[in-house]
Amino acid sequence: MLYSKIEGEGKPFLIIHGFLGMSDNWKTLGFQLTQLGFQIHLLDMRNHGKSFHSDEFSYEIMVEDVKSYIDFHNLQDIILLGHSMGGKIAMLFATLFPELVEKLIIADIGPKYYPPHHQSILSALNAVDFSIKPSRAEVDEIISKHISDFGTKQFLLKNLYWRTPEQLGFRFNLAVFNAKISEIGTALPFENHFNKPVLFLRGGKSDYILDSDFETILHHFPLAKIDTIPNAGHWLHAENPSAFYCEVEKFV
Repeated sequence: MLYSKIEGEGKPFLIIHGFLGMSDNWKTLGFQLTQLGFQIHLLDMRNHGKSFHSDEFSYEIMVEDVKSYIDFHNLQDIILLGHSMGGKIAMLFATLFPELVEKLIIADIGPKYYPPHHQSILSALNAVDFSIKPSRAEVDEIISKHISDFGTKQFLLKNLYWRTPEQLGFRFNLAVFNAKISEIGTALPFENHFNKPVLFLRGGKSDYILDSDFETILHHFPLAKIDTIPNAGHWLHAENPSAFYCEVEKFV
């Protein structure tokens, strides 16, 4: 069973993080949404956060994980929000199990195929040799040689934890990501559709959803509304949280 943090009471609202992320990335938004009368479920997907590690890693298998979680908690008429990789999971889930989803929110990802583009991040992570027991500062220094963007670096370092009192490690399953990175860009099958309200939010500084992608989005999601969060890149919920929350609040 997937690890989750559950807060609040009311209509179930599930949030799925992106690649290399975790439920903790969404705790601020989650708390805000509890104030609107939702029961928030912040999930850690397999090979991420505090959830289990597995050699199996695909959107189909992660959708099965979400379905098992929903069945276990006996949830119905959910609102489902996914960012990046989590958005891909959410899109596939909603098209396969539309009877379980009332509304869908997709943050800065489209249904199209994305070629592999995480090479620099994986290079940075693979450069860390935990066998020599580096300190947090030393891990930071190693990653900084590969990644200059402060926000991206802090996002990755949030995954550091003490495996033992003397040994750091990453929470995510880096070995599986190295082997199966191509899975992240998989397109939503052409024949998949979801005919209920959908909100796509894209970062104004991000190139993940282009104007030319609107036709494909509307093919899969005919009732989709597409809005842009200003002054934000791919991590739009962290870079402009007030605007992101405002759009989500209006939609739900």
